[in-house]
Amino acid sequence: MRLGLERAGWKIAYANDICPGKFEMYRANFEDADDHFVVEDIHDVLAADVPTVLLATASFPCNDLSLAGARAGLKGSQSSAFYGFARILREMRCRRPRFILVENVSGLLSSNDGKDFREVMLTLNKLGYSVDPFIIDASHFVPQSRQRLFIVGELRSDSALKAEDRAEAAEFYQSEIRPRALAEFVFNNPDIDWRLRELPKLPQSLRRLISILEDLPHNRSEWWNEKRTAYLLNQMSQRHRILVDKMIDAAGWSFGTVFRRVRAGRSMAELRVDGIAGCLRTPRGGSGRQILVKAGFGEFHARLLTPKECARLMGANDFTISGSLNQALFGFGDAVCVPVIHWIAQHYLEARIQESRELYADGDKRAYG
Repeated sequence: MRLGLERAGWKIAYANDICPGKFEMYRANFEDADDHFVVEDIHDVLAADVPTVLLATASFPCNDLSLAGARAGLKGSQSSAFYGFARILREMRCRRPRFILVENVSGLLSSNDGKDFREVMLTLNKLGYSVDPFIIDASHFVPQSRQRLFIVGELRSDSALKAEDRAEAAEFYQSEIRPRALAEFVFNNPDIDWRLRELPKLPQSLRRLISILEDLPHNRSEWWNEKRTAYLLNQMSQRHRILVDKMIDAAGWSFGTVFRRVRAGRSMAELRVDGIAGCLRTPRGGSGRQILVKAGFGEFHARLLTPKECARLMGANDFTISGSLNQALFGFGDAVCVPVIHWIAQHYLEARIQESRELYADGDKRAYG
């Protein structure tokens, strides 16, 4: 989040996370970390300790919202962190930031049949924010399939929702960043205070998986031994095994990624060979680790993606890697894609500031927390 916003001229004022490991990764990259980063449960953070800023960002845990989780929703032990964020905004009163940027998995839209998403929208409305949700896949910027739901909130000058405003909100059309399910949700919930902004077309990235890979010789310890690779091959379905055999028989190297998933009670290795990595996840279990496969010239090799490759998939190419492999994979699996945030800052936040300069004092400073 910091890297993406700083590229658009923003300045960090405050940061919070409950995980000490993430803080250590952050501090390895930012010398000023101790000045503004608080390692604490958000439910224990005091609003008085949060500085006055123009923008507040929040990426609350998706564990209870995603298909990979138990779908406990906002009431889940981790995704309920949203309420901690909302409480802080409420207690800031007149110091509430003009803008908020919330990020989560697109599964928030369907969690509990849409009730969780509606509750998030109404909670932000009650705090005085009109809301604008949209979905961006990181594959528009980097070779990673990472679809995320973003919500921009902006304080209204008046808190009352006028009937004509609600009617305008219902006049919504499906677009690239607001697919049918999201479009229908907005249309079917005209009582929510929407402020929908037309955004430019997303870029089309030509980058593929091979562009982010480290050149590791096959004798490096990162590559799996023959027994482990054979086990991986045996976990593939017949369709995926045919694909791999074609890759092995080719007179050139080709690459793919694999996730292990449980299908019909059996652990299966699912292969992707379109040049785009699957979505990075936190490695809480074996299925969360993304596997790289390399085949050709009659050979087959496999290993986990390295932390440096994960950083590149998040658009954080120069990120300093610290801590253990699992710690690094956990951090990047929970992170936001840098160029996506930069795009939102450029084409949404900066555009709104340009349109509303009279609202902002003290020059042209942009601070966020």
